[in-house]
Amino acid sequence: MSNNGPPPRWRNCPRRGQLVAEKFLPMKTMLGPRYDDQVAEENRFNPSMLSNYLKSLKVKMGLLVDLTNTTRFYDRSEIEKEGIKYMKLQCKGHGECPSEETTEMFIRLCEHFNEKNPTDLIGVHCTHGFNRTGFLICAYLVEKMDWSIEAAVAAFAQARAPGIYKGDYLKELFRRYGDGEGAPPAPELPEWCFDDDDGDVDDDGNAVGQESGPSSSGSAPGKRKKEKIKLGAVFLEGVNVKGVTQVTIQPKLGEIQRMCQEMAEWDKSGFPGAQPVSMDRQNLRFLEQNPYKVSWKADGTRYMMLINGKNEVYMIDRDNAVFHISNLEFPFRKEPRVHLSNTLLDGEMIIDKVNGHPVPRYLIYDIIKFNGQPVGQCDFNIRLLCIEKEIISPRNEKMKTGQIDKTKEPYSVRQKPFYDIHASRKLLEGSFTSQVSHEVDGLIFQPCGRYKPGRCDDILKWKPPNLNSVDFRLKITKVGGEGLLPQTFGFLYVGNYDRPFAQMKIPMYQPWALSPNTADSVYCSVSNLLTGCRSKSCSPGVILCQIACCYFCGKMCFTVSPNVNMLKMVITCHRWT
Repeated sequence: MSNNGPPPRWRNCPRRGQLVAEKFLPMKTMLGPRYDDQVAEENRFNPSMLSNYLKSLKVKMGLLVDLTNTTRFYDRSEIEKEGIKYMKLQCKGHGECPSEETTEMFIRLCEHFNEKNPTDLIGVHCTHGFNRTGFLICAYLVEKMDWSIEAAVAAFAQARAPGIYKGDYLKELFRRYGDGEGAPPAPELPEWCFDDDDGDVDDDGNAVGQESGPSSSGSAPGKRKKEKIKLGAVFLEGVNVKGVTQVTIQPKLGEIQRMCQEMAEWDKSGFPGAQPVSMDRQNLRFLEQNPYKVSWKADGTRYMMLINGKNEVYMIDRDNAVFHISNLEFPFRKEPRVHLSNTLLDGEMIIDKVNGHPVPRYLIYDIIKFNGQPVGQCDFNIRLLCIEKEIISPRNEKMKTGQIDKTKEPYSVRQKPFYDIHASRKLLEGSFTSQVSHEVDGLIFQPCGRYKPGRCDDILKWKPPNLNSVDFRLKITKVGGEGLLPQTFGFLYVGNYDRPFAQMKIPMYQPWALSPNTADSVYCSVSNLLTGCRSKSCSPGVILCQIACCYFCGKMCFTVSPNVNMLKMVITCHRWT
């Protein structure tokens, strides 16, 4: 990309965030009129627009700190003529965090300004106003306002969502200001992050040679988003599975991710597996219109499996993290001495209880590619037959002759059976669930058509209404300032998101507010009843009350799933035949 144009990913990046600590206004860089012919009017952000915005708020900005590594974006005189002091503090935006020297200069600059202008705002921008900007603002909050690094990062993320999105920046902040551990994983990148992406330039549009993110080679640039690397991923929570190691080294990681995406005919980034949707009273009618199979819904962990030769077996989770699996063999049925390759399976890891001991198992329920053949395009019944005949049976034959020692394998491999949907009634009965050695929490209805990657509105998951729940995590953090009494805030997280879903100030007279830095899981069901709090130190009364208010003020909503009787009636009387 030429450095005569706007910086990469700038056009659709939000112009500014909200105030942080009532002092800092984070924003992206402004662009002067020389760029107007390259930027649509609705995407422009220039110094006069900043001035008009400040006037509309009736606030005064006294200092603007420019962190970009170039001077080409706008004329500083346009800022200074508005009575705003302009300071340039160059930070590289590619491959490194702000140095300790740069951080110290920023903090001294802002501290000196605040002493003389305590009511004026400080504007801070890098190219996009997230990573360099967030890093230095958070550093100031910790060093000069006595915030915890957790509270600083969370507050910035709330003011400028999704917050600092580079994992190395977060790790460096927690290394400097935390205990060296506990840095949250990088949040999901917003869509604008991948607009006109160019790996040959840094965030400011300056050439950086051929350095790029973890995208694999051999594909056209810009067709897929760059993959994030999730370090420290856990393969199976609560169970130590031997012979499993996470793949984090490039280009191997990118090659595996890209191979799975291409096999599944998935032209985007991320996990390529089919994603079911919750059954509701609208899509329930699909069972009347098309042929379906049914199986139980296990409370397991979703994984695709790539088999690409001997000692080349990999598991890919929903975060697109990749694990290498050793000592797991898949012989080719027609030539047992040859190992399968170019094969992609779909399934889930479950933990069976056998004689009181946890036994990990991989249940295969679909196949996308077999030895290079696109079996995913076939009918689901044919795919089930392929799993049994080509994946499971050859392994069993070798086990019978002692050529595969299953005691040395990291986990067992089985096929998950699917039935005609009239079997749904039996699967719902207690006699069946008592025969399964792992937790069952509903049903999966699988259409008989071809495999579809990504969200699939035809694959339906059903749970009894009383089991529909949402996990909340409450992070209690003390926030203080110089000369101020510390205050306690609760940051509420939902699911696996790293940005707070909500926050609330906690009265200090509440006994549970005296235990900061605790993480509690609170469950909420669609029956409008908050059902529990999972923490040894948790006194749930006030927590549940406040979260209930937050929750039922419309922050989240659910579709209503059909009850058991409604489901049975459709299956018995109206199902497709």
